[in-house]
Amino acid sequence: MTGTHGPLHAFLDLRRMPVAHAELGPLAGLRLAVKDIYDVAGYRTGCGNLQKFAGSHAASRTAPTVQTILDAGARFIGKTQTDELAFALFGQNAHFPFPVNPAAPDRVTGGSSSGSAAAVAGRLADIATGSDTGGSIRAPASFCGLIGLRTTHGRISLDGTMRLAPSFDTFGWFADDIETYETVGKLLLGRDPHQHSLDRPLSLAWLDEMVARPALAEYAEMKALASAVFGVPAMPTTRFSSSPDELYWCFRRLQAREAWAVHGDWITGGERDLGPGVEERFGFGRVVDDRTAQAEKVRRLTFRGELNALLGKDGFLVLPTVPGPAPYVDSTPEQFQAYRERALHLLCLAGLSGFPQITLPIGSVAGAPFGLSLLGPSGSDIALIRLGRKLLMHVAQK
Repeated sequence: MTGTHGPLHAFLDLRRMPVAHAELGPLAGLRLAVKDIYDVAGYRTGCGNLQKFAGSHAASRTAPTVQTILDAGARFIGKTQTDELAFALFGQNAHFPFPVNPAAPDRVTGGSSSGSAAAVAGRLADIATGSDTGGSIRAPASFCGLIGLRTTHGRISLDGTMRLAPSFDTFGWFADDIETYETVGKLLLGRDPHQHSLDRPLSLAWLDEMVARPALAEYAEMKALASAVFGVPAMPTTRFSSSPDELYWCFRRLQAREAWAVHGDWITGGERDLGPGVEERFGFGRVVDDRTAQAEKVRRLTFRGELNALLGKDGFLVLPTVPGPAPYVDSTPEQFQAYRERALHLLCLAGLSGFPQITLPIGSVAGAPFGLSLLGPSGSDIALIRLGRKLLMHVAQK
């Protein structure tokens, strides 16, 4: 690996290998980019780390989920940059030039699916695979003006994929038009096991309060658009047993502990030169003890049950995807950390519950994209995509 290529630094500079795809199918003629945590036959899987790349062998088979997209006619055009070991949120891998956000070049793309988001937003690819453990589909999609779904946990195969935190890891993809997005969704998801209509929008005040002040007016407009399409969201007074801060730390502790369990032996096996922030997050996971982890698992199960009861069979949450537009590329470490913590208070709900959440590109702040999310019950992924279609069609007609 010699780095990245192209003006957006979205793609890794790798020797091109032929990758078979079907000539006919619902995705024929579309270009597919693949995040470099997924195996593609003939390519090494580098996971955003030069030593991982150097120590790996070319994959003998393509990850089955990626193969499904190829078998539907999409043409592989390259592997995309990822944050190191997929354990970051802003798309700034210390080992590579940072991908450029085509929708707002002075702001970050978001990570860890940074190259994939840049490729689609820059019209270099029609579809790009990503993953979402803590927000790595939803945040880049919001930052770059794309559609992005965090799928129901466990619903799409992750065979042939680098794992980060297995009880949180999910497959995802980017597109900039809902027709393509839904076509891919039908291929990968089939029919929703959740067979009830989602027609009861809900809103929680504390989620809305996570929006940063500069984005408040735009977020109010986004919610008004959603209300015009779905009806005014009800605001239940029911509170979860855990506070927003407790849910945030529950996610942080469990995710980091699992990440250390997956990668700790490799990290301690040599000098890995992990980038700033990544090393600290793995180190945090190393010291989460058994007693703490068990208590957080109980908290997680309780929250999942409470959210499931709140949504019922027909409810869905309307919420901000992240606190506002992407941070500026030259933000200070303190500014990045403050944004990260605020964002994870929003992003952790789908991760802790395992429920699906779609972000839709309907807003902007100071010319930069800002997404609105819909979060539904387990197994309602296709229903959320169709709700997204309805909202985007309304926005296009205004």
